[in-house]
Amino acid sequence: MTEEIEQNWQSWTGFAIVAGVAVGVVIAIMIVVSVSLALIGRRKRWAARLSDRVRWPFRIALLILAVTVSMSALPISDDLRGGLQHLFGILVIIAGAWLLAQLFLFFVDSGSQRYKLAESDTFSARKIRTQLEIVRRLVIVVIVVVAAGGILMTFDAVRAVGASVLASAGIASIVAGLAAQSVLSNLFAGVQLAFSEAIRVGDVVVVEGEYGRIQEITLSYVVLELWDQRTLVLPCTYFTTNPFENWTKLGRALLGTVFFDLDWRIPVDSMRSELERILGETELWDRAAHGVQVTDAVGGLLQVRVLVSADDSGRLWDLRCLVREKLAEWVRTAHPEALPLQRVQIDERPIEAAVVR
Repeated sequence: MTEEIEQNWQSWTGFAIVAGVAVGVVIAIMIVVSVSLALIGRRKRWAARLSDRVRWPFRIALLILAVTVSMSALPISDDLRGGLQHLFGILVIIAGAWLLAQLFLFFVDSGSQRYKLAESDTFSARKIRTQLEIVRRLVIVVIVVVAAGGILMTFDAVRAVGASVLASAGIASIVAGLAAQSVLSNLFAGVQLAFSEAIRVGDVVVVEGEYGRIQEITLSYVVLELWDQRTLVLPCTYFTTNPFENWTKLGRALLGTVFFDLDWRIPVDSMRSELERILGETELWDRAAHGVQVTDAVGGLLQVRVLVSADDSGRLWDLRCLVREKLAEWVRTAHPEALPLQRVQIDERPIEAAVVR
């Protein structure tokens, strides 16, 4: 009786009925989910973003699953049916991994929206943004590896090989570690950078004599955007094995200096007043610190150091250039006697006496 029912059910008519029911259920689920997200999206923005992110992977996964269920009613040989079910099983794994990855990316991107990078970003915002980017890449790699492993394990031959590999896991791990030493070291260095907070996305650093901003931190390399719009790419291991300058490790506010070599006749108090006037007329100064000090007196000249502060490195650079330009103009026009001079003493004795001597 059971065999007769199965034989009658495994027909094109039975397949059409099963496929129609499965597709109908899938369409109903799609409509319910879409309507629910649309209603929620009227009050919550995240629902619209979730719908855009998972719409196609969700639909494709449901359709593949419906077709896989319908395969049992196909009036074909068992070997062919088994092959098709194996193929669609692989497609289900791929679609499920795609859907899972999109869901995870949605949650990570939703968290990142709160920490958009800007010049005024706080220490905690840049720290969390960096960690989210590293975790995002790491989890995607894990999902892809697990999905690939799941696909391979659907093959009997691969399962047999997997058992033998597990039996010799010690030797295999040693060989793999030696073969991929540089790759693994960069991988662990990338994770270390994210959670040790040595550098963060948006930090201003000086590396190999180059001044730039951290643009991207991956599991294998770090991308720096230099001041002249060039891009410098360094392996993650560089930042764990070499010294470098991080100007924004403890915050974005910075102090900058401008040096002048001037004559001893420079009126330092007047220069302080002129600096205050210049800083008061610009929005680049953060009103935190300023000063004028004579730091050295060598070679017949006074070295005058001008100290200024700004909210971030970009504004500090512009402020230093502005102060240097304005004070140089002030010295040239208001106190030309303070311009650097080279003094030479000439002996007034007759030339002949000097030669004879």
